[in-house]
Amino acid sequence: MGRAVGESSKPQGGAARRGGAEPWGPGRAGPGGAGAAMDALCRAEPRPRRPAAASPLPWSRFSAWLDCVCVVTFDLELGQAMELVYPYDFRLTEKEKTSICYLSFPDSYSGGLGDTQFSFRLRQSGGQRTTHYEDDGEYNREAPLTLQRESAHYFGYVYFRQVKDSSMKRGYFQKSLVLVSRLPYVNLFQSLLQLIAPEYFDKLEPCLEAVCNEIDQWPPPVPGQTLNLPVMGVVIQVRIPSRVDKPGSSPVKQFNQENLLPAPLVLPSIHELDLFRCFQPVLIHVQMLWELMLLGEPIVVMAPSPTVSSEMVLALTSCLAPLRYCCDYRPYFTIHDSEFKEYTTRTQAPPNIVVGVTNPFFIKTLQHWPHILRVGELKMSGDLPKQVKVKKLTKLKTLDTKPGIYTSYKTFLHKDKTLIKRLLKGIQRKRPSEVQSALLRRHLLELTQSFIIPLEHYIASLMPLQRAITPWKNPPQIRPFRQDDFMKTLEHAGPQLTCVLKGDWLGLYRRFFRSPNFDGWYRQRHKEMTQKLEALHLEAICEAALPKPTESQTGNVICCWLP
Repeated sequence: MGRAVGESSKPQGGAARRGGAEPWGPGRAGPGGAGAAMDALCRAEPRPRRPAAASPLPWSRFSAWLDCVCVVTFDLELGQAMELVYPYDFRLTEKEKTSICYLSFPDSYSGGLGDTQFSFRLRQSGGQRTTHYEDDGEYNREAPLTLQRESAHYFGYVYFRQVKDSSMKRGYFQKSLVLVSRLPYVNLFQSLLQLIAPEYFDKLEPCLEAVCNEIDQWPPPVPGQTLNLPVMGVVIQVRIPSRVDKPGSSPVKQFNQENLLPAPLVLPSIHELDLFRCFQPVLIHVQMLWELMLLGEPIVVMAPSPTVSSEMVLALTSCLAPLRYCCDYRPYFTIHDSEFKEYTTRTQAPPNIVVGVTNPFFIKTLQHWPHILRVGELKMSGDLPKQVKVKKLTKLKTLDTKPGIYTSYKTFLHKDKTLIKRLLKGIQRKRPSEVQSALLRRHLLELTQSFIIPLEHYIASLMPLQRAITPWKNPPQIRPFRQDDFMKTLEHAGPQLTCVLKGDWLGLYRRFFRSPNFDGWYRQRHKEMTQKLEALHLEAICEAALPKPTESQTGNVICCWLP
């Protein structure tokens, strides 16, 4: 069915501030590839709208990846304004439109020109809504917990352009192309923006419609499958991670080129950032940051640009994998956000959230938060980057605040000096950044596994024995989780069996029990165990209800239809 044209949204007040130029990754398509294909697409006749009878769910394939695409521009009188939402009949609430407008532009002056890419995460307003894509349940059952489709938040992937333009009243062209999705595929969608945004800024709406029609031909994201996604004459090849994948395994070897012409743009990961580049100014404090994230502590990341802010926040939330980070997080947050008062109030403790900001105004309004990480621009160099220092919160000043971790937190575990030495040796040997990132990610994975394995062993012991499951009674109950009983198991089956780090592991567990991450982990495991019990009970009932055939019956099978 065709799309009805929706109304644009123009939030009142607020002026756009100039964003810094931030190059993003390799592989922008050249003029002979994506550009030529885009010209052909734009000259072609628009694809006819599908009649209602042809498909009960129009645009369902598009909706499997994206909810909508937004274009945000700067209006001289109104500030940021929603110029376009596509597909046209996708309904965002006015509150969501206003938030997307402000989150799609840099929040502070940087004086730079060019293109910038960053990400944000937005709380959905207006309650649950229907979607063209109806397979959320199956995808979430098969996808890793860290890559599940969000039900209450949108991710925004932004490509912001600011260049001088004498034809504009302000003398500048300022516009953002935003992909809105419930999937945390930051690498895939930022790579997609590199292909389509430059062409869109040149050829505008017809090209955007052509690209969305191409995305509507993509197969849906199925965990465990390698997919070829054609767009603008380029084939993006990705593998969707599955819950059964071995943690830390590389998906690159599982790609199949299939003799594609032209050769596909292969993304080694749809979601993993360059962890080494993101953490380079805080490498010696990775242990502390891992503990703060594990415990769900409130953290502010103050950065010079939305790019640095969003990358640092996403890197922090990923460092607990395969454990899911169950607290809220905002890769990029502005003073115009609807939750601004909630986060800046001093009448109650800060919420369990990691929030990334760029506006210096936040230094004053968030001074009461217990952990503040201030970082500068991320620049790769041939030596170990200058490491920020841990400082007292009282030294956090409104002006001229130096990079550092402002906190009074004392770590439970000792630093892993071996890791720092390995990374430093890699810098000296000019080891590629992706290899350094793999070392860092492996270290964090093993640290998280060492912490979580004792919990997994203990909760598995709470499962009733299979012989206690009979068809004549209700399924037996899972025994309650008793913290004291768990702590007693650590002496002989604790993290020391798999981790060389020394420290107060018991104290770390006690603090973890009070965090949202423990609550989220326990609820998920209890749900899975309950489902397993119900399945075993149903299996027992089925076996009891079907009498075993006698020898005389096994030779003849009689089929009949019952009325």
